[in-house]
Amino acid sequence: MLNIGCIGEVMIEIIAGQGNTALLNVAGDTYNTAVYLRRALKSPAISVSYITVLGQDAFSDRIFRHAETNGISTETICRHPTRTPGLYAIETDGRGERHFTYWRSNSAARTLFDQDGRDPESVLRGLDLVLLSGITLAILSPLGRSKLYPALDDFRASGGQVAFDSNYRAHLWESPETARCETTKMWWRTDIALPSFEDEMIMFGDQSEDKLLDRFRDFGVTSGALKRGEYGPRDLGPSGSVCTVVPVENVIDTTAAGDSFNAGYLAALVNAETPQAAMLAGHTLASKVISRPGAIVDFDDWP
Repeated sequence: MLNIGCIGEVMIEIIAGQGNTALLNVAGDTYNTAVYLRRALKSPAISVSYITVLGQDAFSDRIFRHAETNGISTETICRHPTRTPGLYAIETDGRGERHFTYWRSNSAARTLFDQDGRDPESVLRGLDLVLLSGITLAILSPLGRSKLYPALDDFRASGGQVAFDSNYRAHLWESPETARCETTKMWWRTDIALPSFEDEMIMFGDQSEDKLLDRFRDFGVTSGALKRGEYGPRDLGPSGSVCTVVPVENVIDTTAAGDSFNAGYLAALVNAETPQAAMLAGHTLASKVISRPGAIVDFDDWP
């Protein structure tokens, strides 16, 4: 049995419609990846679990059921007695531009590895691969992060692999300096790097891909993919090759573009495919996802 764990926050997603109508969904960056990863890895010999904290309310129950329905193991989901899940709303203006509003500052997930009383080392025990993101780091308290880093060190020392997507969201961090500091700590602990060039450029001021690649080599990163949107992903391994892709013509919603790429890429690696094949798998899945509205979508022609 191969055990994969994804750490982070899953929220209620509201997509504003016309008038006073809205569509209610469940989403969150690493949760989106967990769902798509579970769908891509059809083998019953592979388990995908989600590590977070929910509340005791009806919306938390909705999220819990959604995870179970999608084949996600819920054994690592804790319940906070008084807090509730985070929530975000998406509105689209007349030009097709999306605008997000968040209510997550007091969410249950922010107690992860702190007030929830769990030791991350024990939570990671038994996993083979763990995925987290910059959003995961941002919602954790300083105490939670200080407990997570040594747990990841021990996890890697025992043979586990860590995948990380910096996924920079400035409004979640106390300051840009804190974001850079904590993200740097995480890159040093990463086996499979899944950054986007745009996020890294904003956070670290990289003026070119070559500068970014030099920085990642300094971190000791030897595996992963640099997400570059329509220009196609670039291998962060020794080859440095670029995956040539056909741009998506009908882009509807890019909310989970990076999340779904991560899922396709990791699923291919788990299935022992080459980095080039993994990048193509990630792009293929992301292309299907962004041609439909919402973060987690269904389609019959699964790649």
